Amino acid sequence: MILDGIKTAGGEHCETSTLDVLLRHAGIELSEPMLFGLGEGLGFVYWDAKNLPFPFLGGRAKPAEITRKLADRLGLALRVKETASVRTAWRNVAEEIDAGVPVGLQLDSYHLEYFTSKVHFGGHFVALYGYDDERAFVVDTAQQGGSVSTSLESLERARAEKGPMTAKNRSFTIAADAPTKPLSDAIRTAVRANAADFLNPPIANLGYRGIGKAAVQVRKWLDRSDEPARDLPQAAILMERAGTGGALFRRIYRDFLEECATLVDDAGLRAAYAEYREINPLWTEVARLFTQAGETGDPRHLMDASALLSELAQREQGAMTALATVQCERS
Repeated sequence: MILDGIKTAGGEHCETSTLDVLLRHAGIELSEPMLFGLGEGLGFVYWDAKNLPFPFLGGRAKPAEITRKLADRLGLALRVKETASVRTAWRNVAEEIDAGVPVGLQLDSYHLEYFTSKVHFGGHFVALYGYDDERAFVVDTAQQGGSVSTSLESLERARAEKGPMTAKNRSFTIAADAPTKPLSDAIRTAVRANAADFLNPPIANLGYRGIGKAAVQVRKWLDRSDEPARDLPQAAILMERAGTGGALFRRIYRDFLEECATLVDDAGLRAAYAEYREINPLWTEVARLFTQAGETGDPRHLMDASALLSELAQREQGAMTALATVQCERS
């Protein structure tokens, strides 16, 4: 059973690529930046732990949070299923496909046969739109090929994997059962909520405070790594090309704000958009400096990256403060 009429090109980011497939089936067409922004997707985390070979820099909300918040912002019916049973997990998705409905899946990309990068990542998303006796047909990001397939056995392993960011065979569908909320109201609510989270992080590793912490910690990265020539360029790749859309998701968010500014007349939105236009190239420069530090072993590149991160912490705090002033929905 393979569904017709599915857009299979894929986007920049896995969760928003999946949402695009599900929402189009529900009759809703929005740009990928709009999906990301309405889902309050922008964030920051600096994470280092004893069990990590090298620190992790993240730029988005937790897996599945974009989906949950987007559905809430637009007043959509989100139906999520999880189970520890492999058999039930397959029945949950096969029944939806047989009924003509594409299904979102959270899984570990390590097991997907079309993935060339064999690294465990349990927060990956794909949209399942068909299957036969041997293979599952999914939409992944454009970088991974858009419309691709993997064996049913590999899909089963990917969905059932345990570890960081994994879920228990999570699947979900979206339907527009109720009238959707006005897009302008959803934009206002989403940017204010995203700003509130970013400006008031519960711990110092998150939000603008996390960027400031990263500014201090990256100075030590050459000593922190057992193999700097591998780890520092890899950190840069994760920032620029690992489904982030570039600049650690800031480019996607900039495009979201640009689109918002054409739909909502608000000084805070315009100010934040202008700020993120200038923020984007600074993140790309930070990634370049990480690569240079790893390749040369010269700590001066990390000092320069540290200075830029300190500036970015202040500038993103300012941009989010502007978003926090966006007026609430108008009755």
